[in-house]
Amino acid sequence: MSASARRSLPQLDLHRLLALVRKETLQITRDPSAILIAFVLPVVLLFLFAFAVSLDVRDVKIGVVLENDTPQAQSLAAAFAGTRYFLVTPARNRREIEPEVIAGRLHGMVVIPQDFDTRLERPERGPLVQIVTDGTEPNTASFVGGYAQGVVANWLASGVGRGHAQKTGPTLQPRFWFNPEIESKRFLIPGAIAIVMTMIGTLLTAMVVAREWERGTMEAMMSTPASILEILVGKLLPYFGLGLIATLGCSAAAVFLFDVPLRGSVLALLLLTCSFLIPALGQGLLISAITKNQFIAAQVALISGFLPALLLSGFIFEIDSMPLVIRVFTHVVAARYFVASLQSVFLAGDVWSLFVPSILSMLAIGAVFFTITALKSRKSLDA
Repeated sequence: MSASARRSLPQLDLHRLLALVRKETLQITRDPSAILIAFVLPVVLLFLFAFAVSLDVRDVKIGVVLENDTPQAQSLAAAFAGTRYFLVTPARNRREIEPEVIAGRLHGMVVIPQDFDTRLERPERGPLVQIVTDGTEPNTASFVGGYAQGVVANWLASGVGRGHAQKTGPTLQPRFWFNPEIESKRFLIPGAIAIVMTMIGTLLTAMVVAREWERGTMEAMMSTPASILEILVGKLLPYFGLGLIATLGCSAAAVFLFDVPLRGSVLALLLLTCSFLIPALGQGLLISAITKNQFIAAQVALISGFLPALLLSGFIFEIDSMPLVIRVFTHVVAARYFVASLQSVFLAGDVWSLFVPSILSMLAIGAVFFTITALKSRKSLDA
């Protein structure tokens, strides 16, 4: 290979690289905003998603109208009052409950009719109870309707319903894999870790590097003998290490503070985090190289990084329920692969048939970001 060809290749001098890494590390430790985003914000977000945000439907307020005083009717009313999913307001007449449902203070009502005994003995007379739900909240209404039917079915299966129970068919015993307690925090917190890593990787990198563009230190650095590759890698490594430390801290909090099981290996967790940090950091560097302004960089990072990670990653909203155009767009959101992989490594274990395609997709997205960043940085330097 000729000398000119060797000079055209990206240069990577170890001493210069270590000096750049040391400079960036010192800048991080001296920057209060970086410490805040890297160590305080993750704790706040985890506590919010663990306690303030919950998809568990429990203690739903409903009314139970008991129009029949027989022991069987009272037993069914007691079955509704005894479940942890309902907070029951008893009544003797549905007119007492209807204003509460209309006002939204109750999410529905269950009416045990006057001819309950007759319907119990003769199922062809119609359903045992009437279930009325507030349709302004569709998810809660579906839960109230479905679980109220389940309470009635369990009550009948217990034998209290005498002859009616024999006509209800076989009893189904549900089994839930990976999250048998059906606790939303067990899949929300692994997803929240992905959101935290997005904040550290994209938002923090974009703001800090944009600050250097504002102060002129980036131009001064690019005028030194250090190559573009050395500058980018020197910027990447400290935040890369910061992201790994934050991941381990968040994972420890998830396991020991929030009782989320880690059924996979720490090695798989770190490998997935390394793969995700590459596109996250690359996106932050690209934003800073294009905007070169802290305020604009923060806005672009929130719109292009944080919001897609929150809304389009499957963290809260299922991707399969999104429109086709949005589902296609989610394939270029790195957090989509990281959220699914984290939920698997925490709740299911090391599922490498899922991890390998996700890792390759995240690395491909990161390669695109870093390539564009390198080209953009060269153009700025020439200018």
